[in-house]
Amino acid sequence: MRRWHCVLSNYHERLAMELGMIGLGRMGANMAKRLMRGGHRVVAYDRDAAAVAKHESNGGVGATSVEDMIAKMTPPRAVWCMLPHGQITEDAIAQLGELLSPGDVVIDGGNTYFKDDVRRAQELAKNGVDYMDVGTSGGVWGAERGYCLMVGGPKEAFARLEPIFVSLAPGIEAAPRTPGRTGAETSAEHGYLHCGPAGAGHFVKMVHNGIEYGIMEAYAEGLDLMNSQEQHPEESGMRYDLDLREISELWRRGSVIGSWLLDLTASALFEEPDLERFTGQVPDSGEGRWTVMTAVENAVSTPVLTAALYRRFRSRRTATFADRSLSAMREKFGGHSEK
Repeated sequence: MRRWHCVLSNYHERLAMELGMIGLGRMGANMAKRLMRGGHRVVAYDRDAAAVAKHESNGGVGATSVEDMIAKMTPPRAVWCMLPHGQITEDAIAQLGELLSPGDVVIDGGNTYFKDDVRRAQELAKNGVDYMDVGTSGGVWGAERGYCLMVGGPKEAFARLEPIFVSLAPGIEAAPRTPGRTGAETSAEHGYLHCGPAGAGHFVKMVHNGIEYGIMEAYAEGLDLMNSQEQHPEESGMRYDLDLREISELWRRGSVIGSWLLDLTASALFEEPDLERFTGQVPDSGEGRWTVMTAVENAVSTPVLTAALYRRFRSRRTATFADRSLSAMREKFGGHSEK
């Protein structure tokens, strides 16, 4: 791994390094920017030539192909894939396995099922290439806020690439130190952690996203309940026209349910109180399903996470057969109309 120059960090002396990046979408491009601000050399490839040109205009090194990217790097190399989950990532990692040399490292920073990581690590090891999985949380805000990194793979590879993780992570200043923690700072306090061997990073990220589903669903249901109260019969004295913008803003201050997700919710409500431009059809990116599947395999009860996933499924359908069945049953046993 080429060392370009030294940068002094408040955590430890940090060496500027070289990294290959495949994928310059919103996440990949922002991560490349943050790395370059940290003094690292980023050689990047994307099928979109315009994205590569923009990377070059930001001070990065562009490549016209994966082969060209590898040729522009100095062994031992590290190549980070930041691509959508699925065949495109499988193909990219398989290609890297054929092109890279013993001692090189392949990193998957996208959303991947942890069992696939275990398989890939075993396949790449046959050629002496290390594999690391990095669960990456931070979204479109990560370029400025930093990324929470959950890392799986060989300890030796993690140690060698630690300067990369230091630059991408938020740093110690992102949150107050937990009361009772004394002594040397840990990597987790800086926003990155070696969680275990191949697959461990994406396993932790999978559970992270399952929890995210549950938290988001709880906020959504609470807001819906408050919004519905204005429909209460006026004569009851319990019709409340609640200002959800101000309530969400209030909860950000001193409430036990405060969080960054609540911060974002308050921002959305401030910009558009009725949220009318949203359809309410919520996709799932895969981790929620994998979380529930793993819970079943491990016989672990996760009712909140499971219900949150099912609610996303339900959001994509209107007037389902189940809905019509319920209406039919209500009419038959009680003469209840749909209205």
